[in-house]
Amino acid sequence: MTEHVWSYKSTAGRLTGTDLTGYKVEATDGSIGKVDKHSDEVGDAYLVVDTGVWIFGKEVLLPASTVVSIDSDEQKIFVDRTKEQIKDAPEFHRDKHLGDPGYHAELGTYYGTGGAPFGGPIA
Repeated sequence: MTEHVWSYKSTAGRLTGTDLTGYKVEATDGSIGKVDKHSDEVGDAYLVVDTGVWIFGKEVLLPASTVVSIDSDEQKIFVDRTKEQIKDAPEFHRDKHLGDPGYHAELGTYYGTGGAPFGGPIA
């Protein structure tokens, strides 16, 4: 179920080439931060979100499939996860993301199961 986790949904309104850096990111239950970096690479699209003080400056990586919609006028991205699901995701490690396929698979598995850790129930 993780094969499409790294691709935007056709309904998300993603326009390839649009710079999403600085866009606010909204979980289903409130704001989680701003986009620090993003990728449009086919099969490896994602957002890196700086959560600021919400979870003590932690950065999180959200696969493109979590994006429900993008509002370019308001510069907001809406994702289909709660704050708790995002907070509980495997911690983002820049160096691991770029060179460790196991880490990439771990994130894909977490988000590919609807935010439940490795197939477990969402609390």
